[in-house]
Amino acid sequence: MHYVRAHRTDTIPSLALYFGFFWKTLWNHPENAELKAARKNPNVLLSGDKVFIPDLQQKYESRPTDAQHRFRRKGDPAKISIKLMRRGKPRANVPYVLDIGEITCQGTTDGEGMIHEAVPGDVGSGILTLNNGKEKYKVRLGALDPVDSVSGVQQRLINLGYPLKETGDLDVATVRALSRFQSKYHLTVTGKIDDPTTAKLSEICQ
Repeated sequence: MHYVRAHRTDTIPSLALYFGFFWKTLWNHPENAELKAARKNPNVLLSGDKVFIPDLQQKYESRPTDAQHRFRRKGDPAKISIKLMRRGKPRANVPYVLDIGEITCQGTTDGEGMIHEAVPGDVGSGILTLNNGKEKYKVRLGALDPVDSVSGVQQRLINLGYPLKETGDLDVATVRALSRFQSKYHLTVTGKIDDPTTAKLSEICQ
């Protein structure tokens, strides 16, 4: 058993797959309780986060040697949720194709503009195609820092189309973008990273 430090693109599902665990085994381990409480989302880690990795235990099954046997490995795939918005409103009932690794998922956004799919835990990117190929977007998985960090706030604001760069500092452009975001969603305009703002950002950009 040991701890590992997360890199920028690591997530609990990707680390679990690498070390041979189900992601819920790591996420719900008592040694990771503090990390779970701080991050709240297994797909969002900050570079340098310490993740506890327990010893991997082997499991043995007894079966007769004069017959063929099929073993099925149980698992819980990682989940991805994407919310499509246009001019501040959900894009409901939009047909989509999501190519992630070797998996292709197809469907239609729900009434809130949401896409929910099960994906491999170690895939870092994919392609989202909308409206029968008229729109294509690159999707990065596990690329967001926690929403209560400056970089995490900047990443989400950039994803929403606000003109700023990810610097990790609460600079003038970030304060201006925060103020515009707060005004748009009828929050108290402070230009600061406060609880109502991070809650709304989490709601829109998980």
